[in-house]
Amino acid sequence: MKIKVKEAAYDRLLTKKRPRHRRPAKQSKILRSLMKTLSAPELKKVNFTCEKIGMDEVEGTPCLVLMNHSSFLDLEIASTLLYPHSFHIICTSDGFVGKYGLMRKLGCIPTQKFVTDARLVKDMLYALRTLKSSVLMYPEASYSFDGCATPLPKSLGKCIKVLNVPVVMIRTYGAFAYDPLYNGLQKRKVDVHATMQLVLSPERIKELSPVEINKVLAGQFDFDNFRWQQENGIRIDEKFRADGLNRVLYKCAACHTEGDMKGKGISISCAHCHAKWELTEEGSLKQTGASMLPAKNDFTHIPDWYRWERECVRNELEEGTYRLDIPVDIIMMVDYEAVYRVGEGRLTHGREGFRLTGCEGKLDYAQSPLASYSLYADYYWYELGDMICIGTGETLYYCFPKTEEDVVAKTRLAAEELYKICKREGKKNSE
Repeated sequence: MKIKVKEAAYDRLLTKKRPRHRRPAKQSKILRSLMKTLSAPELKKVNFTCEKIGMDEVEGTPCLVLMNHSSFLDLEIASTLLYPHSFHIICTSDGFVGKYGLMRKLGCIPTQKFVTDARLVKDMLYALRTLKSSVLMYPEASYSFDGCATPLPKSLGKCIKVLNVPVVMIRTYGAFAYDPLYNGLQKRKVDVHATMQLVLSPERIKELSPVEINKVLAGQFDFDNFRWQQENGIRIDEKFRADGLNRVLYKCAACHTEGDMKGKGISISCAHCHAKWELTEEGSLKQTGASMLPAKNDFTHIPDWYRWERECVRNELEEGTYRLDIPVDIIMMVDYEAVYRVGEGRLTHGREGFRLTGCEGKLDYAQSPLASYSLYADYYWYELGDMICIGTGETLYYCFPKTEEDVVAKTRLAAEELYKICKREGKKNSE
């Protein structure tokens, strides 16, 4: 999938009129049927099956449908399972670029990732109560990097209390293994299964507090796709299965060097110390290369390695040694007509948060660490490149690193850990 890109001067975009907010439109029956029809070939390819649990109780009732986010296949699954009933889809605002009218007819509702959006809750209420439509939401808001759940917003429990409709969970098995984000749109031969289950009734929602609701949902979003693959004996024998794995495992577990990892074929290796690991057909790691240094962390499980990288980033933040300072190409979004390539700049990130400068000194944007609990970051975003996004509801800045080092995953980890640190420090200061 691609996105419409135009060249533009930064000055002109500052004065460009922002789109006005519009209530969700009724989903087109024709497009709803077309989505299901177009999804059928790929779902047949992955031998898709689904087990429905407790769904007879809410048949035809507008629901909040939550779903884990693994790949674009998720939307094809949801379009099939929710058919023939009307449903609206919460999606990132850049999905509307160049196709605003079509996306509205599909039932899409735009929002910005990882921020509290009161207007979004009003749009969801309108879809549920006025349009009598279910609402499909991916509360993780972004594809998983390591095959495990990404943070859920703490506001989700409060949102569910306000909506007060049945909550249904669609959970997929195999969608991540079929098309993991790091692998550059290369799909594997994997069967995909899903469960569709009523997890919270309106009566149960009234009994629970927002915190208790969040605990219920945390249990639903507790998964490890690589562990699932291993425990179920799913063999992935494609010779490209480790391509791009360095995007996730950017720090060598043997010598701790960053930016010298290379995932290619079935292996990931470090150019600095020559340590090498094979990504086996079962989804585990096996060290195969002779290293100049003894391995300090003999990881066999990718999520364990990723968690270790998170711990390293947290330590850097606490010690005051973490710093991102890279040249970037900058694309801006200010409306739904296109995204605009405005030039080059420099992106920094540290304890003070993000700062983006560029466009011949005209651009200078700063973002607090508390602006967002996570970071909109993506690999091969709309086939343009790996990307870090910051900004406000009116203007988004998509930053494409001009460096050979893999910085996207570390920056997301740093943003998440810095948010936690600042929240904790804020609570201590208020006591």
